Amino acid sequence: MGTSFLLLVVTSMGILFRAHEARLASDYYKFSCPFVESTVRTEMIKIFLSDISSPPAFIRLLFHDCQLQGCDASILLNSHDLSCNSEMESFRNFGVRKLDMINHIKSVLESKCPGQVSCADIIALAAKESVFFTGGPEIKIPLGRKDSVVCSSSQQADANIPGPGISVNKLLHIFTSHGMSLEESVSILGAHTLGVGHCINIASTLYDGNPNDQMNLGFEALLKWKCPTRVPLTNLTFVPIDSTPFAFDNQYFKDLLMGKALFGIDSSISRDPRTNPIVRRFATDQDYFFKVFSSAFVKLSSTKVLTAKEGEVRRQCYRRN
Repeated sequence: MGTSFLLLVVTSMGILFRAHEARLASDYYKFSCPFVESTVRTEMIKIFLSDISSPPAFIRLLFHDCQLQGCDASILLNSHDLSCNSEMESFRNFGVRKLDMINHIKSVLESKCPGQVSCADIIALAAKESVFFTGGPEIKIPLGRKDSVVCSSSQQADANIPGPGISVNKLLHIFTSHGMSLEESVSILGAHTLGVGHCINIASTLYDGNPNDQMNLGFEALLKWKCPTRVPLTNLTFVPIDSTPFAFDNQYFKDLLMGKALFGIDSSISRDPRTNPIVRRFATDQDYFFKVFSSAFVKLSSTKVLTAKEGEVRRQCYRRN
């Protein structure tokens, strides 16, 4: 978790972000690799068309990378190239995937503009394309992140990546430490509108949940049919997080108000007096949700970034140069 805030500066030259003396810019690759965004979009469309379940994987990959040292592609580093256990070995990163596709896009860009585009920028671009492809807002993000030469360990991931049962207080602390407002913090959870939850992450809510959760009885029956035991029989069983798991929309918030919360934190934000009014507004106004989410996404993807000589542009995403 970060404790320093990013200062947003809007100038006629574009959107810039400063973290210490770090700077990102919307036109960072204007001369060094002007077709970076179109190349990433082309490759991402190929991936989406071959695997309809991939968009939420790329969004989750961004969050898990940014949550430790910052958005620095440390999550892609292999253990054998490091002096510590890779963060990917953490149980908190269960189900995180598509790392190989980031490496693939990197190789495509290396053939066009060698040594220019960081793996950290590719992760951020892949996530924002995932939002747009599934019907969400088109988000303009600043670029210029550098890749970390220092690993994050699995122990750091265990301690710092929040689980599905995180409290509202801790959730708000995490996101406000990234410079987000209360509304932005709730909007980021709206990314749950895509994808599925595995029984291993649902069991505590389903069998040890808060009696105040008031889960919809039909929804509870469905979950118990899918996940019939407190200790899952397999890690392969999953349940959609909302009723439109392939569309980035505001259905997640609508479902929360109907008692169809898959994770503990989902139910909590629908009941907490600080966040319930925000959930209700997002449920009735998708355009407003998209607007707030876009702002939150830019802040999240700009968390504790490395720029200039603070990091490097890896030639291969899975190891340092």
